[in-house]
Amino acid sequence: MYGVVTRNAEEIEWPEFDRGFYEVKDVTGRSADPIDHGVNMVSCFGDNAAADADPSLVPVDDFGRPATRDRKYFDWAYICPSRADYREGLFEIIDDCVAANEDVRLDDIGFPRAEYCRCGVCEQAFEGSEYDDRFEWRANVITEFVEAAASRIPGTVYMTLYPDPYPGHLYERAGIDLEAVEPFVDEFVVPLYDTAYETTYWLETIAKGFQTALETPFNIELYAVNVDLDNLIHAAEVADAYGENVFFGYESGNARAALRRMQADARDGVTHGEPSSES
Repeated sequence: MYGVVTRNAEEIEWPEFDRGFYEVKDVTGRSADPIDHGVNMVSCFGDNAAADADPSLVPVDDFGRPATRDRKYFDWAYICPSRADYREGLFEIIDDCVAANEDVRLDDIGFPRAEYCRCGVCEQAFEGSEYDDRFEWRANVITEFVEAAASRIPGTVYMTLYPDPYPGHLYERAGIDLEAVEPFVDEFVVPLYDTAYETTYWLETIAKGFQTALETPFNIELYAVNVDLDNLIHAAEVADAYGENVFFGYESGNARAALRRMQADARDGVTHGEPSSES
């Protein structure tokens, strides 16, 4: 099954796509009304607009350095997952999404990196918790959020994962305990983005890692913007060998062209060989 991730609601209905994800709230903070003909997608703790409006919401490390997009390692600004008022706002957005479509995708969940967050709210919450280990406490914060969010979603719960399947890395980096959150998630989505896909051995390696790490079905999301069509097709073939489904991000026209070519090749009996032999 092939799908699309887009900010353009009309593209969800293109016949080439079996499933469509529509960004209702993205990392810029831009918001849109949920739709009823696709899976609405919510960026949870990535939010440039909220960070600009209230810098006190931004996670800081023990040197007081904020997790904002003007600093190394961060492509967007983060919001501290401990902030109850912000989480309530997210729950309201999720409720609006559910009113339109019972399936929801939760995106950008977790702390920004292992050294975050050491803000006053987190320090007090950790000190008052039952945990002696900060990583355990962080993981509990994220698990409780996923559980609470999922409890509001009657349909399929999708959750995006940072593309690092190495044991312990998601736990240390983002506070995501895979075993703890899996009971609340129906399908994971792993973005494996490249601007060229000229080689795909790395894609196969990461996909295989998630295949080993997860009991829950997972999907692979590819980047479709300005990618050579043959390379995108090959990447999709590799991804399809491991993921439950393959989704294309942010250039639906290129994704549609790739799928049409793949369908035409299938009708003509074209074979492309095993992914591992061509990676």
